[in-house]
Amino acid sequence: MSRQGTKEENVLTQASILMVAGIITRIIGVLYRSPVTSIIGDEGNGYYSIAVNIYTMILLISSYSIPMAVSKVVSAKLALHQYRNAHKVFKCALMYVLVVGGIASLITFFGASILVPSNQPNAVPVLRILAPTVFFSGFLGVLRGYFQAHGTMMPTSLSQIVEQVANAVISIGAAILFIHLFAGGKQAKIPVFGAMGSAAGIGAGVITGLLFMLFIYACNKKFFARELTRDDSGADSSYKDIFKVIFFMITPVILSTFVYNISTVVDQTLFMDVMSFKKMDSELAASLYGVFSGKYWVLINVPIALANSMSTAMIPAVSSSYTLKNYKKCNAHVREAIHFTMAISIPAAVGMGVLAYPIMEVLFPQKATIDLAVSILRIGCLSVVFYAMSTVSNGVLQGIGKVNIPLRNAAISLVLHVIVLTPLLLFTNLDLYALVFATMFYAFLMCLLNNLSVRKYLGYRQEMKRTFLIPFLCAAVMGVLCYVFYQGLIFICTGILGGFIPYRVLVLVCLMVSVAFAVAVYFVLELKLKGIKEKELAGFPKGNTLVRLARKCNLL
Repeated sequence: MSRQGTKEENVLTQASILMVAGIITRIIGVLYRSPVTSIIGDEGNGYYSIAVNIYTMILLISSYSIPMAVSKVVSAKLALHQYRNAHKVFKCALMYVLVVGGIASLITFFGASILVPSNQPNAVPVLRILAPTVFFSGFLGVLRGYFQAHGTMMPTSLSQIVEQVANAVISIGAAILFIHLFAGGKQAKIPVFGAMGSAAGIGAGVITGLLFMLFIYACNKKFFARELTRDDSGADSSYKDIFKVIFFMITPVILSTFVYNISTVVDQTLFMDVMSFKKMDSELAASLYGVFSGKYWVLINVPIALANSMSTAMIPAVSSSYTLKNYKKCNAHVREAIHFTMAISIPAAVGMGVLAYPIMEVLFPQKATIDLAVSILRIGCLSVVFYAMSTVSNGVLQGIGKVNIPLRNAAISLVLHVIVLTPLLLFTNLDLYALVFATMFYAFLMCLLNNLSVRKYLGYRQEMKRTFLIPFLCAAVMGVLCYVFYQGLIFICTGILGGFIPYRVLVLVCLMVSVAFAVAVYFVLELKLKGIKEKELAGFPKGNTLVRLARKCNLL
């Protein structure tokens, strides 16, 4: 491994590496949830989602923001050639997660019955299965953050794929195994034990990812040793000072991320409590929430993962530029990141809305809830854009050291979110639609407040035409053409091949062809309208190939 200028000069390339990994892991995540849902049902999905949401909150407090924080602190030290201090940060972060992760893991296991909503006791054993994962996740996060600070996203990307593959395989296998061993053929027990088996897959994935990162670190040990010998900065901070830096950096980041994401736990608690107040059966409430979290939210998170990739890749470069007081380059990184994110998330949102029904038919074809799942996906697809934008702006503010600002913005948004959601649940029959509307409102507020803060602290002015107007126009045209193309294609294929090929297979083939058609239409329009320049296109995955193809087609 070598540290080159890539970290500061080509955020897009590093983000593309993470983006590819993000796409692969999210696709794997969506695909494996489909057979798992068939095994454990919407009710099992509900128990699984309740437990995973609580587990995620505990993870956020104990270790989830570790990669971001370690990346930020270490990259700042590396920019000043303080290699010894950078390695001390790494060691101190490991000690931090050892203690905090261990405590959080014990709290998760022994406090599961308190943490889970009282009217959903079946989620308690699922949460306990997840308790050890909290401990191991911290170490995995530290290793990923350390490599990210050195300007390479490849180890993180590969480990994410390895983790997700293990998660998928074990989730499906363990769900079947747990049902076979413990359900005893009783239909009522299948959702609980199936959810427990599926949760075991998360732990298996994290452990596999950790072992992979330890192997990569061992392969690069000599590089890190040579790096220490090149330290001519003269700076040698004490471990006490390093711990202070870590604490004051990690704590606000963790609190910010915690508040930013706690809306999921708040939503599920409010939903379950209000549905119980309305005398809704607890199993039905769990099933409905399983549709929201196990179908709608799983799909929405696929494009949002791209924004997470950009945010993660951008932080070291923004942090280094800001530390060196090169504000022009810092703003250039921000502009590049936001433009890239919008160029992906806007058409993704439109595509999900247009193709909502065939997507659900292929992945989650449960007849009892498919219409509901399609409806909330069509309504809520716009939240992809808001969440993507707020995620990137979160990364910018944390990269320039304003870690308390996202925390404040998230807290304000959360309070207003609850104020909107509570009466919608109590005084209307919107049920899941209330959750969709409220989460869209929350994401919009975060997006607005974060962008105002970025403007205030960086003097940043967002270019509108190429970043928003052209992508929206191209995505709108793409959406219309894609809808017509899919409807025509499925009509023709059903008429010709309907008697020979299962309908779900036909839908899958037509969906894949339609997605490819939509992607081609969108990028042709973007290039024709100058929404994406040649240099930016080169930074995409397989960018040089795309540039050559665009030239041959006279698009550049």
